Formats: sequence, structure tokens, C-alpha cells
Amino acid sequence: MEIDKIYEPQTKEKKWYKFWMDNGHFTPKIDPDKKPYTILIPPPNVTGILHMGHVLNNTYQDVMVRYQRMTGHPTLWLPGVDHAGIATQNVVEKELAKEGLTRFDVGRDKLVERIWEWKEQKGGRIIEQLKQLGASCDWSRERYTMDDVLSKAVRKVFVHLYEKDLIYKGNYIINWCPRCNTALSNDEVEHEDETGKLWHICYPFSDGSDFVTVATTRPETMLGDVAVAVNPNDERYKDKIGQTVLLPFIGREIPIIADEYVDMTFGTGCVKITPAHDPNDFMMGQRHGLEPILVMDDHGVMNENAGPLFVGMNRFDCRKKIVEQLQQQRLLAKIEDHQHAVGHCYRCATVIEPYLSDQWFVRMKPLGEPAIDVVNKGEVKFIPERWTKVYLHWMENIRDWCISRQIWWGHRIPAWYCECGEMIVSEEDPTTCPKCGSDKLRQDEDVLDTWFSSWLWPFSTMGWPEKTEDLEYFLPTNLLVTAPGIIYLWVARMIMSTLEFTGKIPFDTVFLHGMVLDEQGRKMSKSLGNSPDPIDLIAIYGADALRFSMIFNTPRGQDSYFSEGVIEHGRNFANKIWNAYRFIMMSVEKIEGLPADDEIELELADKWILSRLNQVTKEANEHFEAVRFNDAAQLLQEFIWKEFCSWYLELSKDRIYNDDNPKAQRTAKYILLHVLEQSMRLLHPLMPFITEEIWQSLKGMLPIEEEALIIANYPQADDCLIDANVDAKMQLVQDCISCIRNLRKQMGISPGKMVNVSIKVARGEQKAIIEDNLGYFSKLAKVEEMTCGTDVERPKPSLADVVTDIEIYLPLTGLVDIDSEIARLEKQEAKLAQDLGRIESKLNNESFTSRAPQEVVDKEKEKYEEVRVTLEKTRTLLDDLR
Repeated sequence: MEIDKIYEPQTKEKKWYKFWMDNGHFTPKIDPDKKPYTILIPPPNVTGILHMGHVLNNTYQDVMVRYQRMTGHPTLWLPGVDHAGIATQNVVEKELAKEGLTRFDVGRDKLVERIWEWKEQKGGRIIEQLKQLGASCDWSRERYTMDDVLSKAVRKVFVHLYEKDLIYKGNYIINWCPRCNTALSNDEVEHEDETGKLWHICYPFSDGSDFVTVATTRPETMLGDVAVAVNPNDERYKDKIGQTVLLPFIGREIPIIADEYVDMTFGTGCVKITPAHDPNDFMMGQRHGLEPILVMDDHGVMNENAGPLFVGMNRFDCRKKIVEQLQQQRLLAKIEDHQHAVGHCYRCATVIEPYLSDQWFVRMKPLGEPAIDVVNKGEVKFIPERWTKVYLHWMENIRDWCISRQIWWGHRIPAWYCECGEMIVSEEDPTTCPKCGSDKLRQDEDVLDTWFSSWLWPFSTMGWPEKTEDLEYFLPTNLLVTAPGIIYLWVARMIMSTLEFTGKIPFDTVFLHGMVLDEQGRKMSKSLGNSPDPIDLIAIYGADALRFSMIFNTPRGQDSYFSEGVIEHGRNFANKIWNAYRFIMMSVEKIEGLPADDEIELELADKWILSRLNQVTKEANEHFEAVRFNDAAQLLQEFIWKEFCSWYLELSKDRIYNDDNPKAQRTAKYILLHVLEQSMRLLHPLMPFITEEIWQSLKGMLPIEEEALIIANYPQADDCLIDANVDAKMQLVQDCISCIRNLRKQMGISPGKMVNVSIKVARGEQKAIIEDNLGYFSKLAKVEEMTCGTDVERPKPSLADVVTDIEIYLPLTGLVDIDSEIARLEKQEAKLAQDLGRIESKLNNESFTSRAPQEVVDKEKEKYEEVRVTLEKTRTLLDDLR
């Protein structure tokens, strides 16, 4: 058989992905007699391209899907993309800007048409990239949140919640992005700690008798003040309550009111009240019947209510001018530095403006109670479990959700207004007003928050509100894989909506993974230039290497640190597998049927590798079932690389070429093929391409009827083949061989040179195990002669080491020039001692440790420990030689 000397993943990965697609292996068949396994993809934005976070997230999903498919479940991984209202409209508006146009120039209908054109041309990029990663989604069921079926579900949900009085329209303070020109929900605002200013401003009493001082971080909003509030228990201001002050620049008389919400310890204890521009002030204004005054427009530009001095200025220029004017009028008492959290738009990073606006909201508390209940009962569980408390805390303190957005791309709110004042909320577009009969109806201009369609993802993707076969069979789904950052935006809301509209939970397990950081622990970002393109990495290393490396390098639920060196680990593993496969295929002929009992001659290594194979099989199944992907990767690499390739394969070489002993030869050949074939099954979920390539050629060597590895049975352990006694014997042999190898390495003895060893055992059974397997010592440690017993004395000169209660001696006579070796080591000892003293002196120098950067000090400490250990080993070696 002609086998490539080097594994080239690029062509093989494309070949096998096409094979899986052409044969429909990603599409499950509904079988009422079998329990399905379903995963819903967290839909990436239609504007998105693959990044390292996507790689980790989607590899996790694909690993579980491939594992469950091999266990016999009809397995559905349902893919799709999100229309990403704000992000997608921004992309197309930027293209318009290159033509010198704005969305207002082309109009709503034309803009929406342009966005659909963009989606058809460029919106599928991330899907194609996921295919390169090996994602085995059922692409025949691919969904898009603006598809007709999903859009129909959105309307039905809106109307249902409106009719239950769970959706309402009201004038409330919301988070407003002046750049994107739309409302944002609380969870779409990213807060960053910043050092700002706290301005102390004097408000004169109307009678000119005195003034009160208020402290604010946003002086520009003072133009909309309608009151000053103090705490009723604050002795400093009790006699001021009910008096009025004059608002600087505007001259409006505003009252001093009492409210227990005011924190007496913050600032001066006096708080300016601006109901139209602060959420807490809005609530206080409602309690006291204060009329809000809006002083800026939706672009953050001051309007006519801000007064002639400031009208037309943007909010930050207005802030500067107000401070200048206050200083000129001697109304600025002082300015302090102030650390506080500032909200930014999650899309464009613009500072958010709390803004009074007419918006649509969902009442969340009634929907949240059943969603709390299913988590408390364990029907929906979080991995890692610590996120359960985070979820419950948010749900128990949930606030209403602002769902309207002032953009044009998205699901338009199904509400129409008649000139008579009637509002119609309907699933179908109305033609006439039910109150007055007029056909002059105007639809609400706003669209729904993008998350309003994606919170329906578990059931809208399966055809709801129709009672489809998919909905009945595949819901509830099993595993949701996502990041903790959208536990509120998406996970919690899906639980609420699915319970409300189907009476089912959306999924039984939520697996929350960490972020992918660079080597310095920083988030990946284009601006930092630390975010590699996964497609470039796949082109260099292959998808298998990238997938395996990401899983292997990421402890469950924790952040991972990525560098290109991480992927080299996966590539090296793939190369190790390929080299072992190539050797086996070039050394072993086809086996016609399973060997009969009288054709088998098992020795210790055979029994051991079969025992280990079944132990690993058992543990791999346990790891995948418990969503411990990292543990599965480490387990399988340890077994395939070290135990199978580095130990068993080497021990089998003499037998597979030994024509004088047909039984031993046939046994070794069969077990090599069998273990390699089973290993490819075990590893397939993690490294699907190389395993399918190897397995397909092994299929012709063994009696296998399955068509493809992707749908082959996942191995199940045979407990009868797990033998702890065999494992213990082999472990003893391995430890002794490793010890001899280390002793040889210490003295730099050529790998091919035969040596003699003496082994002092503690018990007779140890002697029997070693002597029964002398061939292994000869093969892997190049031992020519061995003396073994309970009364063996240490030869002189020799090196010695200990394995549990066994002493192993390597006689040096005839192997090395003792005197020359002692002289060399003495020079090495002197230099190491000198280096250690120099480093120690530096670390004891307070001037160095206090002034040098911490990373420099840490490196010196690491160097000290490294030199100390080497010096200790050198002295031990000298003692042996002397």
C-alpha cells in the first residue's frame, strides 16, 4: 500500500468533509424507537467571521455531536445565523457612505433590500469557515432569524405576550446609543471603570439668601434639572426642604424635595434631579410628580430646552462650556477626581446616554418564575455548577426588557396606528382600523431587539408555531454550549420563552466555557494584533491539529491561553499517529477473519495493551458523557502516543518480523491493527479527519462492515479484558526500563550500545516478573546481561536509582572513562555553584527586587531553582562516580 510519508491534512480534510456531506451523514433520521440527541448552535452574527472563540465553542459542540452520533442516537446539530440588526445595518450603511449616501437618502425599503442583497452575497462566510473546521451540522436545516418561519414565530410571540399584558409601551428612561441611534437593553451595555470628575455646583436660593451645592459627574444634564433632592433624615438640609433654587443658565425655579433614596454620604448630600436623563431620577420624578425635561436629541446634541448658550452643541462640548461658564460665574465650588463605571455601547463603544424615550418593554418577572423553578429542580443544569448561582441571582432581580430598537433592519414591531388614535397589534398586516374603518394605517417605525428573535431559537428553528415532526422529536434539546457573557442576554431568555410557548425546557444542560486569551492573558482583538485567523491556521496545521489543541489546552470552564505553539502540539500528535499507522500498514498484511483461540499467543504486553484499551474506552465514555472534553483529550493522547505508540508498538516489532513463530507474529499483527482501529474510533470526535482517513484503510484489513467512521459504533469497554494484575506487572517493567534509560541518558551512553545492569528486588515475585520479560529490557533499554535478585550488591563504579522498593544499578566499567567523567562533572559543579551564588546574591539584593519589574524578578527565581536542581543532580552523580 502506498502511504504518504508525511500527513498532509489540507487535501484529506476537504475529501472527507465532502464524503460526509454527499452521504448525508450529518442529517439524522427520525426514529420513534430511539432517543435523539440535539444541540442548537449559538447563531453567529451574519456579519461574523471565524475567530478563536468560535473555534473553541464550535469544536466543543462538534465533539459531543460526533460522540453521540457514534453511540447510536439520531443526532441533530441545528445550525443558523443571526440577522444582527445593529451590526448588519452598520455594515451596509458604511457601504452607502462610500457612495456618498445615507440610509435616509435611499429610504427604508431600499436599505432593507440592500441588506438582503448583502446577506446573499457575503452573509454566509462564517458558515463556510465552520465547515472547514469540520462542523458536522445538519446544513439541510440551516436557519436564519429573518427567515419566513422564524419571522412568523416572532410575530405570534409578540401578539401573545401583548394580549397577556406582558408586552407594553411606555415612556421610560432607557440606555441610548447616540451613534447607533437606538435603544439598548441593560445587558447590551458594557461598563468600564474610568477616572472622571465630580463637579460641585452652587444652586442659589430663589430669594438670594444662600445656595446649596450639588455634585454631579455629568454637568451637561443640569440643564434638564427639575428639582434638588436631599435625604429627609439629613440634619443639614431639613430646614431647606420646600424652598426653591434657581437653576443656573436657565433661571428656572426648582424645588428642594425630600427622598430617602438620596445617599447622605455621597458628594454634598444634595442631588440634582434630571428625570429625562437618569434612571434613578426618573423613578424619583414619578414619585414626586415632576415633569421630565429632555435637553438633548437622539444624537446627543443639545436641543432648545438647553437654552440659547448651549443649543446645537454635542453633549461633551456642552459639558466643557458649562464648566467654563460656572467658573466665570463663581458657581463651581470644586472639582474632584472620581472613579466610576461608565456604560458603553457593546457594538461601537460609544458612551451610553440614559434617555427618556417611548419604547416597548416585556414584563419579565412573570416569565422568570417558571425559569427559576426548572433550574432549582435540576431540570436545567449549568456546567460548571458555579454559574447556577449567577443565573438565579439575575433571575430573582430581573428587570423589564426594552425590546424596541430605532433602526430599520430587523423584525418590525407588529403595531399599527390609525389617525383616530387606535393602536392595532396583530400577527397579520391589518388593512382597516377596527374602530373607525379607516385604511390610513401607519406601522410602528421601530424594529425588535435582535435578541427577541434569538430567544425563540430552540423552537422557532423547528417550525413552531406549527406542530412539526422536528418540534415533537428533537425538543427539548440536550446541550447548549456558550460563553458566560450571554447567560442573561440569551440563555435565561430562551428558558423563559420555551417554557412559556411549548411547556418544555429548551435544553437540559448548559456548558459555559471561558475565553481564549493570548499568552499575556489579554482578550483577542484586532486592535492589539493578537488574534490569529483560524482559517490561516487550518491552512498551515490542519483542522484536526487546531481542534485537538484547543480542547487539550482548555480546562473545563476556564479561560485558555493561546499561542501558535499550542497548535504545534496537535500537529505533532497527528504526525505521531500517522507514523504509527504507516509503519503498521507497511508491516501487517490483511487479516482474514478474527484469529481463532489456537492462533493466539498472548504475552504480557498484549494482555496489558488490551487491558489498557478497555480501561481507556471506559474512561473516555465517562468523560464525554460528563462533558469533560479536556480530560478525554488528555486521556486519549496519553494512551495512543505513549502507551500504544511508544511502548506496545516498539515491543511488537521483533514479533511481527519473526517468521519462526507464526502464533506470536499473528498475535502481534492482529493486536496492532485492532488497537489502532479502536483508537481511531475513540479519537474520532476530537480529530475527525485523520481518524476517518486511517480507519477507512484499516477497514480493508479487518472484518468491518460499517460504511464510515463518522457513523461507526463508539467503542464500549469489555470488563473481562481489564486486568489490574497485568497492569501492575507491566507497570513494574516499564518503570524499570524507564529508570535504566534515564541512567544511560545521564552518562550520555549511545542509544544503540548494549549495557549490563544489576537489579536488587525486595520480593521474589518482582524477580519473576523481570526475568520473565527480559526481552523487553533488551529491546527498549538495550540490556545485554542482567543480574536480578534480593541479595544483589551494588557494583563499583556504577550509577544507581530506585523504583519503589527496587534498586537499579548501571555498572560503568567499560562504558565511560571514569576519571575524565569526574573531571568534567567537577568543572560543571564549580560553574553551577558560581552561577547559583550570583543569582542568590541578586535575589537577596533589596535594590534589585524592589526596583526591577516583577516579571524580571520571577524569571530570576525560576533560573535559581533550575540551577539549584541541576547542581544537586550533578553532585549526586559525582558521588556515584567517586
